[in-house]
Amino acid sequence: MDNLLKSELFKLKKDRSFRKLTLALMIIAVLFPLIASIYGIGKLSVNDLFISIIGRNNYVLKIIPCLLAGYFISSEYSLGTMKSIVSSGNSRIRIYISKLMVFSFGAIIFSVILPIAMTGTGAIYAQFNDMPDLKYFAQIIIFTMLYAAAFASIMMALATVFTDSGKTIGLLILIFLIFDPVMFTLAGEFTLFEHIYNNSVFKLAYDFININAMESIEVFKLAIVPIVTYVIFGLLGVFAFHKKEIK
Repeated sequence: MDNLLKSELFKLKKDRSFRKLTLALMIIAVLFPLIASIYGIGKLSVNDLFISIIGRNNYVLKIIPCLLAGYFISSEYSLGTMKSIVSSGNSRIRIYISKLMVFSFGAIIFSVILPIAMTGTGAIYAQFNDMPDLKYFAQIIIFTMLYAAAFASIMMALATVFTDSGKTIGLLILIFLIFDPVMFTLAGEFTLFEHIYNNSVFKLAYDFININAMESIEVFKLAIVPIVTYVIFGLLGVFAFHKKEIK
């Protein structure tokens, strides 16, 4: 298992899509606060900048890893790499878990670049004016990582089914873009769908920004739902990978 993880980490480090997406997010993290500090009205507030980042970071959580799933996961099926990995003697469960862990790690890196790097550069540009509360900042980062991992488990399970990188990217982006409006519409008509959506990572990913105003039971739900989602879709992915005919 240790060798599999090292191998996957090495491939992630060398993956062009991962490096390019990471670089693009870093550039945005540096330039956006600079532009805001130059053209903003009044002195730049780091806390306001951080709050605005959290609201927009959902697109990074749900969309950017879809690209990585296509190039890092699905392309290995079409290129024949997966066949070589499976024939290496390692069990499919270990192969899938190692890939899931490393893919989740990549998704987590994407998810925290903007909140951390943009807040840091914004603090420098704003001369540390109106900094966010440290406890709140840490809580947001932790929950961002949890939800990034949960979405990554969903993406990888679907990438295992689709296998083709182009189809994987297109279908994943489509699914993650339309899921919220479709479920919101169905929730307005059917109580069951309302219950499912309100307790899903898709809905709760928008809610943890208000963690300071929540009771303990609500915070517990925010934490347990992505963990349960990660386990469930991890098991579903293992099952799909175990049954899959790899050519």
